[in-house]
Amino acid sequence: MRWVAALLLVCGVALLAGFSKEFTRPEAKAAKTYPLHDNHSDEKVAAGIDPYDTPEKQQIFNVKWAENGFLPVFLVITNDGDQPVTLGNLKAQLITARREKITAATKDELYRRLAHISAGGTAPLPIPFPRNRVKGAVGKKALDEMDAAQFGAKAVEPHSTQSGFVFFDVSGLSGSPLAGGRFYMTGVRDAKGSELFYFEIPFEK
Repeated sequence: MRWVAALLLVCGVALLAGFSKEFTRPEAKAAKTYPLHDNHSDEKVAAGIDPYDTPEKQQIFNVKWAENGFLPVFLVITNDGDQPVTLGNLKAQLITARREKITAATKDELYRRLAHISAGGTAPLPIPFPRNRVKGAVGKKALDEMDAAQFGAKAVEPHSTQSGFVFFDVSGLSGSPLAGGRFYMTGVRDAKGSELFYFEIPFEK
């Protein structure tokens, strides 16, 4: 009977929704242990990155960031000094082989892309459930993932590490954005407020 089949389908969908995975941020190691890193030994601060540029690595996310035009890069900052460093003016950029500069997306920019506000579209969010939503709204699961994933630390205490994802909008680029590109970061300041030398990390070893 059709109504029985429909009921079983609804129950199956609900069951799958209940078992949909929760996003878990990767556990960060010391920044200088990453293959891609820049260690400022004199300042005792290091930055490491891990681009999530393959479908296998991107499986940790529920939101399909690549399908929405974003490249997630896991950023790790380690402070081996005896004084804190501040990140209030942190600026991360992806600089392509053609010297195009792409600044890491803000939370508002991520939200607008997911909600398709800029395009005025009404397509559902690229997450398993729910499939239908009000135009311009972003589901709670996507918002929670955005908050949990995005790098948001304002300081790194002595002998500690902070980590999180920065998202670069690569939708307008042709070819691989990492080929010949590099990660560039400024805005790290010491306890006296003096800015540390910039961090620069080629995406290819």
